[in-house]
Amino acid sequence: MYMRLIIVLFLLLPAGCSGVAPVPESVLPLTTEIRDSHSHSLYLFSLAHIAAHEGDYLTTLNLLREAISFEPDSAKLYGDMADIKTKIGQIPEAFEFINKAITLDPDYRPPYVLGGILMASAGKDKEAADYLRKAVKIDPAREDAYLHLALSLTRLFEYEEAVTTLKALVKLNPDSILGYYYLGRTYSQMKLYRDALGYFTKVLELKPEFDQAVIDMAATYEAMGDYSHAIDTYRTLVDQTEHRAAVLQRLTQLLLQQRRFGEALEYLRLAAQSGLGGQETVRKIGLVHLELEQFDEAIAVFGDMLEKDSSADNIRLYRGIAYEEKGDLDKAYTDFSKITRSSSQYLEAVSHIALILKEQGKTDAAIGVLKEAIDVNRGNLELYLNLSTLYESVNKPQASLDILLENEHLFSKEPRLHFRIGVLLDKFSKRTESIERMKRVLELEPKDAQALNYLGYSYAEMGIHLEEALKYIQQAVAIRPRDAFILDSLGWTYFKLKRYDDAVEALEEAITLVDDDSTIVEHLGDVFAARRAVKRAMKQYQRALELAPERKELVEKMHKLKGEQSEK
Repeated sequence: MYMRLIIVLFLLLPAGCSGVAPVPESVLPLTTEIRDSHSHSLYLFSLAHIAAHEGDYLTTLNLLREAISFEPDSAKLYGDMADIKTKIGQIPEAFEFINKAITLDPDYRPPYVLGGILMASAGKDKEAADYLRKAVKIDPAREDAYLHLALSLTRLFEYEEAVTTLKALVKLNPDSILGYYYLGRTYSQMKLYRDALGYFTKVLELKPEFDQAVIDMAATYEAMGDYSHAIDTYRTLVDQTEHRAAVLQRLTQLLLQQRRFGEALEYLRLAAQSGLGGQETVRKIGLVHLELEQFDEAIAVFGDMLEKDSSADNIRLYRGIAYEEKGDLDKAYTDFSKITRSSSQYLEAVSHIALILKEQGKTDAAIGVLKEAIDVNRGNLELYLNLSTLYESVNKPQASLDILLENEHLFSKEPRLHFRIGVLLDKFSKRTESIERMKRVLELEPKDAQALNYLGYSYAEMGIHLEEALKYIQQAVAIRPRDAFILDSLGWTYFKLKRYDDAVEALEEAITLVDDDSTIVEHLGDVFAARRAVKRAMKQYQRALELAPERKELVEKMHKLKGEQSEK
């Protein structure tokens, strides 16, 4: 190979004749005419370049070593050695040559770039950034180091310098797609989402087919809470084969979170038709049918899955729930009963069996089923809570409380146990003890919104510690801002504090979330009555009575308001 090169080089030399410039000694054949070390090194370097181009790295290394022996002070030769060592995976040796090249010529740029890339790939971004900053400083007009430097800086959370670096890149090259793309990524990580969207938009102006930028744009909309735009953005990629699986997964997940079940079903079916997600996709289809109360369709989907795997207890549980919701309790009972004690689905199945027996008027049997399950699962709080609820539903409040108190030692660290006991104590008019239980819940779980709400509302109802009550409920609202019943508690506490404008605002917001709760509507009527807005109060009491005709106290309130002065 290399002899052929020598012959070709020789043939390309101009013939010596009058009027023709003499051939420079540096390009004469090595065999006879090479006169100095630099020429020899240059020639070997040329051969090494050809060998590297053909993938013969062993020959390349040998030629470069020989070239270095003739020119040991050449930073370029050491840099090339580092490059070849990198290509064959000999990274420690590559760094030896990188450092040697830098020592020989601190202003020779390529070793800094290579060193930065290698350090970054090893997860050493601080060292990578040091190399790459030097490369940028040596030649600010070269683009390649900027992007690598920005990526390392981003991973080091040095966002400001990363942004500065990327902006320098796009100033140098206004068409740098990756420069704009990583500006979008960096701004997104900085939670400056509007800026991020601007740069992703710029990327897509330059390269509309850059699908990853579309995905990142959709993720940015998600981070902003703009789920509608996120969904619309993901939809543009559904037909892109390369990203279809990931896009469909994220799109359906978003639609399910937003409870847009019909649309989610459409894309789940598309995923199933495309062979994506396997049985998990089919399972989700069945669950969406269940959520949409399309019980026959859900039963059919789960039935097909059980034909393929009759041991899939989770699917049998779902089908049982579908039968139960449809009202076919016998088939539901059959499915739940086939789930054995060794199954992870057993405890939930037992709870459903107890509910079915209760619905069928077989209360003793329902209680027996739960007690039997407790005998073999004494460490499962859910069973005790279900049994307590069952006792309460059949008007056995003392048994409901006793089953929890008798087994409290098993679950003393469980907030749900104390919450349930607190609720029951309140029903026995033991409000002081109930409040102590709620405080115990908050000791175990300070962000338990229900306990915060219960405690605050109890104080408000009792007309004591109203400022403390307000703080409890405000904490609950911060945790669950769209819970209508917590907002009702907030409004009621404002009412007790005579902050009527705040009360109206909170209660009206609660009613927009749940417009069929008689108590919330009544509370709004009470606020208007306190403000002497008689007509508005009467309107709310009338609405509350329509929602709960059995509430005779509402009639009494309306009678009391009649004859009073109309609102001005």
